[in-house]
Amino acid sequence: MKYDVVIIGAGLGGLECGYICAKHGKSVCVLEQGITLGGSLQVFKRKGHTFDTGYHYIGAYDNGQSLHRLFDYFNLTHLPFHKMDSDYFDEVVYKGKSYRFANGYDNFVDALAEEFPHQRQNLKKYVDFLSKVGDNIFNQFSPKDLDSFYTASLFGQSAYDFLKETFTDEDLINVVSGTSLKLELKKETLPLYTFAQINDSFIRSAYRLKGGGGQIADSLAADIEKMGGMVKKNSKVDELVEVDGRIAYARLSNGEEIQGETFISSAHPAATLELVKESSKIRKIYRNRITRLQNTTGMFTANIKLKKDTLPYLNRNQYFYDTDDVWNVCDGDDSQIKGALMSYQVPENGDEYAENVDIIIPMSWAAVEQWDGTKVMQRGEEYNAMKNKKAEECVDFVSKYVPQLKNAVDTIYTSTPLTYKDYVSTVEGSAYGIRKDYNNVMQTLLTPRTPIENLLLTGQSLNLHGILGVSMTSLFTTAEIVGMDTVKEDLKL
Repeated sequence: MKYDVVIIGAGLGGLECGYICAKHGKSVCVLEQGITLGGSLQVFKRKGHTFDTGYHYIGAYDNGQSLHRLFDYFNLTHLPFHKMDSDYFDEVVYKGKSYRFANGYDNFVDALAEEFPHQRQNLKKYVDFLSKVGDNIFNQFSPKDLDSFYTASLFGQSAYDFLKETFTDEDLINVVSGTSLKLELKKETLPLYTFAQINDSFIRSAYRLKGGGGQIADSLAADIEKMGGMVKKNSKVDELVEVDGRIAYARLSNGEEIQGETFISSAHPAATLELVKESSKIRKIYRNRITRLQNTTGMFTANIKLKKDTLPYLNRNQYFYDTDDVWNVCDGDDSQIKGALMSYQVPENGDEYAENVDIIIPMSWAAVEQWDGTKVMQRGEEYNAMKNKKAEECVDFVSKYVPQLKNAVDTIYTSTPLTYKDYVSTVEGSAYGIRKDYNNVMQTLLTPRTPIENLLLTGQSLNLHGILGVSMTSLFTTAEIVGMDTVKEDLKL
């Protein structure tokens, strides 16, 4: 059988593309190399407990807000999303002092103005700007603006310079940046658009998902199959074979050939090009350009199962810093922990005590590169010792701020950038895909199109990373197939 659309990778972007295409009557086949769907959304279960790998919370999900509109379209609003504390959805501990982040622009300003009264007007300027960026998110779907979006001025401006121009208090610059372990804080490269759009979405509203992010992937896959599509697990693509300048079929590791009219890859762009071994359309200069693009930092995660009734559940995230400059936590120095996020999973039994928490810290590829090429669960004692030591360091670091954690730990499971590379094919275990650079927008901000007419890209390395960003990108990608006017009609824009 020849499918209308063949999709490589069943992460969020791939599944959303599959959903849109199937909804519009296309025959769809989604190919997933692993035995679990979801990419960074996938969960794992140990001793009856569910642990997330990359999903922790979402923003802009109140009724009518941008992600809610998208998830309503993708038939995901039936899932058990759990609203976080509107008055205290994020806590930043910086220089030993705790700062409260609240939902809603006025509440956000009031909460931080309690600690920075002299910056109240600047905080208002800050949220006014963020709200304008968030309000305009769907304007990108105007066909006349599509190309200009990819070179938009906010992608060409520095996030850090914006903060320096907006605030006159260094501590406040660090505090408002302190919830940004969900993106790569890098003064030299981070575009203002990335910083503003992501932070705006969480100020609007913040939600967790009871039972883990894997439910998003499972729901999308089930709907694709209901609409006549196919989602194949354990189907690793070894090669995308070009015939007469177009991709004709995907060859799987078991030798099976999946033919298609159009191919969408949600894998990292460099990993995608590795699959196209011979091409009359992809020139060496293009390959080199993509493979030489820098990638964002990776992450180390300690998934911690807690002893029963030892650590109260908090309906907020906690960000802890042991540095005067939170913009240096992703500097590639793995010798000491400078910042960490602790995320609580919603107790499945509705209890007041947490069942498990995640501690997440930046980790460079260099820290694990020596084990690249080894197989999962077969990396050797040295690797396991490194992971165990890092997990202990994570617990020790957070216990300085949450003393009861130390004695609450039952079991720790860990993942490194190498885990991400092997499970979700992200180059160098990058947490957020290709590093967007405001100095070099045209080179680092990729469009869905490739030199091969019927091969499209999607996923976190384009546009924005994160749930909201990847969902937006899936619409851009599928607009190349179903048409931008159709996408706008779908979203009632």
